[in-house]
Amino acid sequence: MNVTIPTTAPLDCSQVSEVLGRVGEKWTMQVVIALRDQPYRFNEIKRHVRGISQQMLARTLKTLERDGMVKRTVGPTAPPQVEYELTALGRSLSAPVRQLAQWARAHLAAIHDNQLSYDATH
Repeated sequence: MNVTIPTTAPLDCSQVSEVLGRVGEKWTMQVVIALRDQPYRFNEIKRHVRGISQQMLARTLKTLERDGMVKRTVGPTAPPQVEYELTALGRSLSAPVRQLAQWARAHLAAIHDNQLSYDATH
């Protein structure tokens, strides 16, 4: 899915910042990565995203659903089985999120060393 910004509308940095702030949140990124390969039920996502509380996972999924990045499907069973999957928009986000995670992993040691150096001199 390609997203286009109308050329007649001025780019509003606050709107971009709002979206980047939301998709850059710790739990949002981890949920997107967890769902990148296949749909999961709530507790399956919770197992993949270590450390997230039930309340935070519910809030994150609801936000992603509202933004159109996650689709919530309720199955016709008793009790109902609810499954979450990335939409085309959500899948388009998973690649840059994964690249950012790889960048962070590759530079963790350097960043840690820089922090220690900075802290020692300030």
